[in-house]
Amino acid sequence: MKILITIYGDDIAPRFDQTREALIAQADGGSLIAEPRIILLPGTSGEELCGHIIKENMSHVVCGGIEDVHFQYLAWKKIKVIDGVIGPYQEALDALLADRLQPWSVLPGAVHS
Repeated sequence: MKILITIYGDDIAPRFDQTREALIAQADGGSLIAEPRIILLPGTSGEELCGHIIKENMSHVVCGGIEDVHFQYLAWKKIKVIDGVIGPYQEALDALLADRLQPWSVLPGAVHS
């Protein structure tokens, strides 16, 4: 599986179309194949990000809010989109690898005292 997680600092980016950074990871059988890498995007465009996701042959996208047009396009391209996720991106990656990440998840690290 090839994963793209939209990020902002240490967290999932709140909006797909405003993402400036993304984590890319490859996994097989619930384990990472290689060290994940963070890429910087040249701008903030949902269309450009979708194009990048297709070009990189991603199978999974984890993000916060996403416009329906982008969600439907990625789903049409057979990419699993797990949206509405709130919290640290590392927790999201760990949960995805353990097959426990669901849309609209609020991860434990999102709750601050």
